[in-house]
Amino acid sequence: MKPEPDASRPPPQRRAAADRGFAGLADLSPAYFGMVMATGIVSIATHLAGLAVISNALFALNVVVYGVLWVLAVLRMLRFPRRFFGDMIDHLRGPGFFTMVAGTGVLGSQFVLLAADFRTATLLWGVAIVLWVALTYTIFTGFAVKENKPTLDKGISGAWLLAVVSTQSIAVLSALLATHIGQPYKLEVNFFALSMWLWGGMLYIWMMSLIFYRYNFFALSPGDLSPPYWINMGAMAISTLAGSLLIVNVADAPFLHSLLPFIKGFTVFYWATGSWWIPMLLLLGFWRHVYRRFPLKYDPLYWGGVFPLGMYAVCTHMMIEAMGFDFLGWLPQTFVYVALVAWTVTFVGLVLSLLRRFGVIPAPAAPQ
Repeated sequence: MKPEPDASRPPPQRRAAADRGFAGLADLSPAYFGMVMATGIVSIATHLAGLAVISNALFALNVVVYGVLWVLAVLRMLRFPRRFFGDMIDHLRGPGFFTMVAGTGVLGSQFVLLAADFRTATLLWGVAIVLWVALTYTIFTGFAVKENKPTLDKGISGAWLLAVVSTQSIAVLSALLATHIGQPYKLEVNFFALSMWLWGGMLYIWMMSLIFYRYNFFALSPGDLSPPYWINMGAMAISTLAGSLLIVNVADAPFLHSLLPFIKGFTVFYWATGSWWIPMLLLLGFWRHVYRRFPLKYDPLYWGGVFPLGMYAVCTHMMIEAMGFDFLGWLPQTFVYVALVAWTVTFVGLVLSLLRRFGVIPAPAAPQ
């Protein structure tokens, strides 16, 4: 005689799904807020291109994604604190936390540009600043004092440049908010935007020197060339955007006028550097996936590859407006569609990955 099933316990299928869910929560990438960065900047790019329906839909989705990711992050911190805080001082995973800052800043910029909701944008600006201070000094102090450190070739990647992106996201949001507040705070917020812009540029020089050295003097395997290497370009693109907004704000802050030639020169410098990276990254991607046949499958880090494409469209659009480079008008019109396609492919990959994780669809068969 078979024992009756215990009605208080969930069926095996539900328990298995729950176990997979908790395992996924424990392993949740700190860089998952890159989805907010990517969705937000593609939304802004389509807004500037006049694709209002797509832009607004992505804006609404981004608000939901931002809330869901915060819930998951807090649950992970409470349920798996050792994993959560341990990731902060991991040389490869730690920089992913800066996507929290950048995602918050990009979402705040959406509220300014798409909704003219300056109260919510200001709240997000404050959250971004608090996160930036807490994470910057926690992560880099942790790296400095930890006893067991990886070698350069094992410990650095393009994800480190998320620290630059997070800094420049605050500069961008500060510059946007400065145009909608009165004096004397207009001057102060513009000065803060300028300071963050300059610090982000200095940080890029430090980190990019190490990354470029790692590229050329250590062996590079396909697995080493992870999607965040596209942040090499994205960090320069968002620096270009921040510089362009500072140029636009010159009329509201006299000290910016005295620095105008410097700001213009460095804005073009950042844009040219970001542009140089695009063919290089395409060649490395070809080497990785075609020549070395590295499998192309969904990874949350791919959101870090979508973001630079959207940011390049937005920064070029704003640089054209700020400096009158009308002959570059074809670039943002092209890259907005490239970014939209990249976002769509990555989003489909996310949906399929979730469906496989919870057993809704079968996982693909392993190659024989």
